[in-house]
Amino acid sequence: MARRRFFVDRVHDGRAEMTGDDARHLSRVLRASPGQRYEISDNRALYLAEITEVTAQRVVFRIVEPLEFAQPPVEITLLAALIKFDRFEWIVEKATELGVAKIIPMNCERSEKGLAQAAEKRRERWQRVAREASQQSRRVHLPEIAAPAAFQQALKEPAKYRFALEENPGAPPLLTVTLSIDRRAGDAVVLAVGPEGGWTDDERSHLARAGFNAVSAGFQIMRTETAAVSALAVLTNAWLAAIRIEE
Repeated sequence: MARRRFFVDRVHDGRAEMTGDDARHLSRVLRASPGQRYEISDNRALYLAEITEVTAQRVVFRIVEPLEFAQPPVEITLLAALIKFDRFEWIVEKATELGVAKIIPMNCERSEKGLAQAAEKRRERWQRVAREASQQSRRVHLPEIAAPAAFQQALKEPAKYRFALEENPGAPPLLTVTLSIDRRAGDAVVLAVGPEGGWTDDERSHLARAGFNAVSAGFQIMRTETAAVSALAVLTNAWLAAIRIEE
């Protein structure tokens, strides 16, 4: 059985400390005690660590040894249109599990009014959701949850490949497009997912000028969060398959 994995703020002189909710979970729920071993990450490297001290609010680790870990096959930035916050939170959780490197909440013309102003206040919560999902899915690096951005500003995110999900007929399937391009380990990819109701014509023009390729996530109309997760799964596995073929 794989060891549980947790994030710590830093590792220094062969030691690390955990406080807050994670420490309380370890001490009260998991009944952690000195001598037990877990995997910990400081968001840079992965370690096997042994608990040396446990209190209700603090857990202290001794680093046993560094651990090797696999790098993600592709670096994906998700430009996610702002939608109702309970559903956007679901996007954050599932996108994290699927290995996304960065999430940029994006204010679109058809995003509900008021969401952009309220989104910054939710950012801290989204970061907590991403942290919990990262630990559950055994990531080594936390995804970046960026500040909410205006539509045209978000489109400036640099990448080798750019895709925008399109609900209108005629857009080629994302899987077909990804299998036809040269995929290499560590490629940077940006995926833009629009709000309920889709992109406006003006937004489509901006996407095209910014180099985004219109693609389809499926033959049926999906909710924003469903389309995002579906497309992320395709991208991750397309790059993973290419890397394994190279090996």
